[in-house]
Amino acid sequence: MAKQKTAYVCTECGADYPRWMGQCSECKAWNTVTEVRLGSASPARSHATRGGFAGLTDAKVQTLSEVDLQQVPRFSSGFAEFDRVLGGGVVPGSAILIGGSPGAGKSTLLLQTMCQLAERMNALYVTGEESLQQVAMRAQRLQLPTAKLRMLAETSVETICQLADQEKPAIMVIDSIQVMHLSDIQSAPGSVSQVRETAAYLTRYAKQNNVAIIMVGHVTKDGSLAGPKVLEHCIDCSVILDGDGDSRYRTMRGTKNRFGAVNELGVFAMTGSGLKEVKNPSAIFLSRADEHGSGSVVMVIWEGTRPLLVEIQALVDHSQLANPRRVAVGTEQNRLALLLAVLHRHGGLALGDQDVFVNVVGGVRVAETGSDLALLLAIVSSFKNKELPRDLIVFGEVGLAGEIRPVTNGSERLNEASKHGFKRAIVPVANAPKTPPQGMQVIAVKTIADALEQV
Repeated sequence: MAKQKTAYVCTECGADYPRWMGQCSECKAWNTVTEVRLGSASPARSHATRGGFAGLTDAKVQTLSEVDLQQVPRFSSGFAEFDRVLGGGVVPGSAILIGGSPGAGKSTLLLQTMCQLAERMNALYVTGEESLQQVAMRAQRLQLPTAKLRMLAETSVETICQLADQEKPAIMVIDSIQVMHLSDIQSAPGSVSQVRETAAYLTRYAKQNNVAIIMVGHVTKDGSLAGPKVLEHCIDCSVILDGDGDSRYRTMRGTKNRFGAVNELGVFAMTGSGLKEVKNPSAIFLSRADEHGSGSVVMVIWEGTRPLLVEIQALVDHSQLANPRRVAVGTEQNRLALLLAVLHRHGGLALGDQDVFVNVVGGVRVAETGSDLALLLAIVSSFKNKELPRDLIVFGEVGLAGEIRPVTNGSERLNEASKHGFKRAIVPVANAPKTPPQGMQVIAVKTIADALEQV
């Protein structure tokens, strides 16, 4: 009997080593290098690897100019917000990975999508975690059309692809990739080798048979997709469906997309009849309290291809500790420390003995620097205990020298704020329009001192 080959792979970044190591030299993570048993090249496996799926034409070498540039037509998933995140719809032959915490609504969203798509094309739903009766009970509770959706309860990837050759689906869902397995891989389902090889197997099948495959993936404690990072490398589109357990809203964000823009945001509401689209997300995040207090201001951030109005709150209080606390929810904590230093140096406000708490309302995570100016004004408002006008919106990046730098799509942000009834705006000088929106007063500022003087 031939000796079985083994390798050592990092579960965080996918780097492989000839022997075990305590720390990965690539991503510097500790205790993430695990032993992986390499499967033998069985005839069925090697046949699939060489392109032996049914209906595959012989591959040939051609020049780049000979490649057919005819655009592959996308088809809609039935949800405009889902299509937005995917870049305009589902691309035939693409491999899509949807991740999220338990209870976020991944299976519910995909069941709704597949039931709608089955009315106009061949659709196959493969469940490995639930029985067919459980899926049918959920579909009945959601009152979905179930007459044409094809179902399969299986965890063997080889069997799934063989049955898919007979069904000829245009789109197929794998729920979930962590329970799928290949027969020639000796490790258990969910291990690094199984997740990597099954995802690569399904991705090759999608490309060679022009079938759109949506794979469901679990997430780890820190919110990243479980399994090696090569899982995200081999697929075409990676989407995260996020939502707190006590919130009825779910946000969908694209982290990788070969067919569209990344960081697109889609918003859904969880109801008794499934997930519903939220056409105007800004209205949700602007549900402000009637009693307006200090430390609150509305900013305009840019998410993918559209502006989004979000309220940011700050609370500054005298600290009883030797090291005052700096807590940021929804934004980066290091960015908060940087802006407090700029405020001290160029704004003349020392908050070294104050606890500073910052929160982005609605559970939205803000990553862009266009929220800097709004964050600083909210902190100053709380520190001085003076309210900012309710009809004021703010955006702009703050530099280390105290200057206010411009942001992208300034005119679109102002137009979106004007639609929601805001009358005043504090923006960088470079973003000040020649003709402001009707009924809106635009105040252009150059430095943080100018902005503090205006409020």
